[in-house]
Amino acid sequence: MLTLQLDALTTVALALLLLAMGAQLKKHSYWLRQLCVPAPVIGGFGFALVVWLLRDQQWLDIKLDTAMQTPLMVAFFTTVGLGGSLGLLRQGGKILFIYLGACWGLALLQNLVGVGMAKALGIDPLLGIMAGAVSLEGGFGAAAAFGPIAESLGTVGATTAALASATFGMVAGGLLGSPVARYLIERKKLVVQADQVDALQALEKANETPVVSIDTPVLLRLLTCMLVIMVLGFWIGDALKAHLGIVLPVYVGAMFVAILARNFNDRARVIEIPDNAVSTLGDISLGMFLTMAMMSLKFWELEQLGLPLLVILVVQVLIMVLLCIFVLFRLFGGNYDAAVLCAGYMGHGLGATPNAVANMGAICDHYKVFSYKAFIIVPLCGAVLIDIVALPLITWFINAFS
Repeated sequence: MLTLQLDALTTVALALLLLAMGAQLKKHSYWLRQLCVPAPVIGGFGFALVVWLLRDQQWLDIKLDTAMQTPLMVAFFTTVGLGGSLGLLRQGGKILFIYLGACWGLALLQNLVGVGMAKALGIDPLLGIMAGAVSLEGGFGAAAAFGPIAESLGTVGATTAALASATFGMVAGGLLGSPVARYLIERKKLVVQADQVDALQALEKANETPVVSIDTPVLLRLLTCMLVIMVLGFWIGDALKAHLGIVLPVYVGAMFVAILARNFNDRARVIEIPDNAVSTLGDISLGMFLTMAMMSLKFWELEQLGLPLLVILVVQVLIMVLLCIFVLFRLFGGNYDAAVLCAGYMGHGLGATPNAVANMGAICDHYKVFSYKAFIIVPLCGAVLIDIVALPLITWFINAFS
């Protein structure tokens, strides 16, 4: 079988092409618009299917260099921070803790379902754990870390099962999150207004910041600001790891530095940061890194699942959907922000933070109302604070049922 190795620049160019194609397909497809399927998912998912087909037929194996995916992700969360405020974090205090509790509870629930279903189906309980919080809420990182541990305890094929389950979860989380949120919004006839809209409008009037044309000086100023913030974020992350042993996702430091910079600049007015320019760069960064994430899906790993694991994963997905619709939506506030939070919860609860961001972005783009609260709470809880409870829970379950 021939192998085609694409370098980083070619991979970025291909991601842009697929993103544009996905946007056009969504523009001309009524059902894709109604389901709020993100354009990066359309383009990247389609490419991953083609790669799977070519590989399955032993014609061609396409390998990607996704070195630019992480910088693009950090760039997007930097723009989220530049649009946020510390007051917003205080506003979301109660919901933040409720959301975090829901994340911790999901880690326990997914493991209980995995173990229970595995015993009912007559397979090793550790395989059920691999199809639980390890691969779903934990994602590829936890699957790669805990799979070998389960194998060392005698569970044959645990790593393959965990990685295949993570792929299944990534696909399910990316495809179902936005439709669930849209169902909630339409079914409940919600007022499409984020909690912080009034405050942001008041701030805009006070600062009298008009929409400006995005020309070379504006882009140069904003890109310089973003890159400096990203570098500071990387330095903070490295310092926390080196001196305190705290490991954070790479985008967290940059997002918080950006929030501090935005709030300081609102008072000191050092430079002009046009919101429309920030939003434009954020949309581009988001689209590119999500497309690259979807392009990298390895569908052939799903062939390793087998019927028992597939049954467990289908049950896990159904429980997630029912949980969001009948329980979490009300706990999160029962409003537009709550629906966006449910989209994010579906994304990282089954896949990863990029899924959550894609789901929330698709909903906000469809209704033309951006939920800053959701875009700050979901990444913070789903990728950082959740591990405080999730990782010890996974470790306990593996030891208890080995």
